[in-house]
Amino acid sequence: MPVEAAQRMWTRASGREVPAAERFDWFTETVSTDLLPVEIRTDRASDFHAEIGSVELGALTVSTLEFSPVWSRRTPAHIRQGDPEQYQLALVQGNAMKACQLGRDSGPVVDGFLVTHTSAPLACDTDRTGGPVRAIVLHIPRSELPLRAGRADHLVARRLPRTGLGAVMADFLTSLCDNGPDCRSEELPALGRAALDMATAYLAEQLGILEGTGPEVRARALLERAKVFIERNLDDPDLTPQAVADHHHISLRGLYALFGDEPEGVAALIRTRRLERCRADLARPELRALPIQAIAARWGLSNATVFGRAFRQAYGLTPGEYRRLALGSGSARVVERFCTLRRPSLLERA
Repeated sequence: MPVEAAQRMWTRASGREVPAAERFDWFTETVSTDLLPVEIRTDRASDFHAEIGSVELGALTVSTLEFSPVWSRRTPAHIRQGDPEQYQLALVQGNAMKACQLGRDSGPVVDGFLVTHTSAPLACDTDRTGGPVRAIVLHIPRSELPLRAGRADHLVARRLPRTGLGAVMADFLTSLCDNGPDCRSEELPALGRAALDMATAYLAEQLGILEGTGPEVRARALLERAKVFIERNLDDPDLTPQAVADHHHISLRGLYALFGDEPEGVAALIRTRRLERCRADLARPELRALPIQAIAARWGLSNATVFGRAFRQAYGLTPGEYRRLALGSGSARVVERFCTLRRPSLLERA
């Protein structure tokens, strides 16, 4: 996909394109229309600054915001007007921000994470003497977050640190915003899955710290950390269930138990994700000259015979047939629809 087409998937709007006297009104209308209904006020309306961007990653959305100091309120009336039923995990930078929700006050948050919930009244404030607030917000539908119902509410309006898994989460979101416009549309759902896995692991870890390390919370956090590790190391030919277990200092039997209730076991997940990465690369015109086995090897599949057999079993086509159809038709979607009929359980993940 041309970069220009990819950039159109990332919607960006700048207050610089609006007359100075209208920028604050533009900002409030854009937030209320594109994100969620809310009342926003400022004492800098005459020289207000704002930049807004967003991209959909499958079920999740990432927003980037930079704006002059404001204070905002989301009342029950706003919730009735529109509620996307989301948790919003915000990486706050620049000026400090605080949130009051569910009876808690986060205090000033800067260079850390802040969780809010769209279905409860909310009050936010920034340091009105400071500079712009910069935030990267991951919008997670409540139905997509694999934590027990209401569990994440314990994290609302608390300052969460940018350490440990938080540092990984922050680096991922920052890199996503820096490099996302170069991504192709078919890569965005996979990025959404990775973001959800990381966010779930991070929130589960914070719940364990907050509530005490109960076995359910520890197991969920460990499972999500294992998934993130797998996703980040698919190109390593030595990535095996044993390597995953060793990295997390658990037995192989313990790792298998972690994945006991998952749709796929750990070995099947590694194989599926590698095949999905290979399939995506085979459909990329810019990699047309790269040998098929080189594509397989770059995702840890060094045995050509095993790779060809696994690919055909998964998608109903050999890698060469898939590549010829995907590149020859000019649209991998036609081929994907064919493959979905043969193997929907795999393609639903892509």
